[in-house]
Amino acid sequence: MKAESKYQNKYDSCNLTYALNVVGGKWRLPILWALYKHDILRYNELKRAIEGITNMMLTQSLKELENHGIVHRKQYMEIPPRVEYSLTEDGKDLIPALIALAKWGKQIKEKNKRD
Repeated sequence: MKAESKYQNKYDSCNLTYALNVVGGKWRLPILWALYKHDILRYNELKRAIEGITNMMLTQSLKELENHGIVHRKQYMEIPPRVEYSLTEDGKDLIPALIALAKWGKQIKEKNKRD
């Protein structure tokens, strides 16, 4: 018997809802943007690039983005261990949509200031 979610709604199968759930959250967009700007970052470099993020939230957000196939984690077998993060091709494909959304947000923000 297939386990069903107790809290399903009519938007669960919506592609837009799915996409927003992948990138949504307080820290995922700053992580994606930092990786876009720098191509490859080690954990501590990424932490320094995102003001206010805790180790726990950075680790959790990176795991979630990796599970969605947006972020790639590469671990080098050396001492001390070195781990680098970068955007996958799917993550890179997401950037133009985020840029377009940011432009739209700027327009709406400026419009609302005038009103």
